[in-house]
Amino acid sequence: MSTPHHPIAVIGAGLGGLTLARVLHAHGVETAVFDLDASPAARTQGGMLDIHEESGQAALRAAGLYEEFLTRVHAGGQAVRLLDRDARVRFEEADDGTGGRPEIDRGDLRGLLLGSLPEGVIRWGAKVTGARPLGDGRHEVLLADGRSFTTDLLVGADGAWSRVRPLVSDAVPAYCGVSFAEADLPEADVRHPVSAEVVGGGMLFALGAGRGFLAHRESDGGLHVYAAVEAPEEWLDGIDFTDTEAAKEAVLRSFDGWDKSLRALVADAEGELVPRLIHALPAGHRWDRVPGVTLLGDAAHLMSPFAGEGANLALIDGADLGLALLAHPGDTEAALAAYEAGMFPRAEAAAAESAAGGALLFHADAPQGLVDMFTAVRPDVSGAAPSA
Repeated sequence: MSTPHHPIAVIGAGLGGLTLARVLHAHGVETAVFDLDASPAARTQGGMLDIHEESGQAALRAAGLYEEFLTRVHAGGQAVRLLDRDARVRFEEADDGTGGRPEIDRGDLRGLLLGSLPEGVIRWGAKVTGARPLGDGRHEVLLADGRSFTTDLLVGADGAWSRVRPLVSDAVPAYCGVSFAEADLPEADVRHPVSAEVVGGGMLFALGAGRGFLAHRESDGGLHVYAAVEAPEEWLDGIDFTDTEAAKEAVLRSFDGWDKSLRALVADAEGELVPRLIHALPAGHRWDRVPGVTLLGDAAHLMSPFAGEGANLALIDGADLGLALLAHPGDTEAALAAYEAGMFPRAEAAAAESAAGGALLFHADAPQGLVDMFTAVRPDVSGAAPSA
């Protein structure tokens, strides 16, 4: 049996890979997208995303999906509340509809992108285990089930632990010093009214030295909560997350003395807590041009979520790469060089902003630094929330 060949192969059906496939499809160029999940519904897609005008929104315009995106935006989601550990309100701002960073559920955004592609573009249940160069920019990609295929252009859109990245870089993500335990409180207004009032209609920051509760209201009325703790990498390993009540107690020990209404964001959560270590690639991660292969999104520039840039960068990476390929028909190397020349400095700036955001959120005087930032410049404040 001959080995299948795909002119353009995208590894990963996340936001960046789907945006690339959509931009190319809209101009008559087809791709083959490979994803390890068995189906689009194989796992949940996380919480709310704030979509930035200069990046995520620009990408959706390039993909021809901006107007439909607007119909799925979570009205009121740009509201923000900033509390200290005693639940005292230190800053509050309503969403008056004029902000430039509308909120959307990650699953809704991914569904929009998936629905814009014809059936058969995405190969579900295709776990990539590695790839090797064949010369002249061509690569062979190996799958976990023993199959393989070749491609003229290989795009790694496969996230933090990319199987494509080793073709261009030896860099690996490092732990950032912050761990999350994620929790959910569904139907909050009815089932968790105290927590619903604490969080409000958009994003909550409840901060203290080295820790905090970050939460947002989702479009279905539920609350998604991140209990964030500066801790050694092994801290989460010492918690049995299969025993939900014991896990809650262990996480909340890091919040002894905090107001009961804030602790309830974890204590009253429904379902299992989900542990998450925050990793990042070095700020300014880049590589020399390697024929026939490139990266986008977290595979290229994984960063902490404290500037809300991860999803936005994945979207604009996908759009920019697609547009570069369209602008250089028949010259893949020129297209990849043009794409990377724009992507590298953009990602470096965002990574620095993300690292600075994490330092600000969990500083010894928290939440004062964030209060000062909000009141001094009155930015689109939703950008400091986790979004990747």
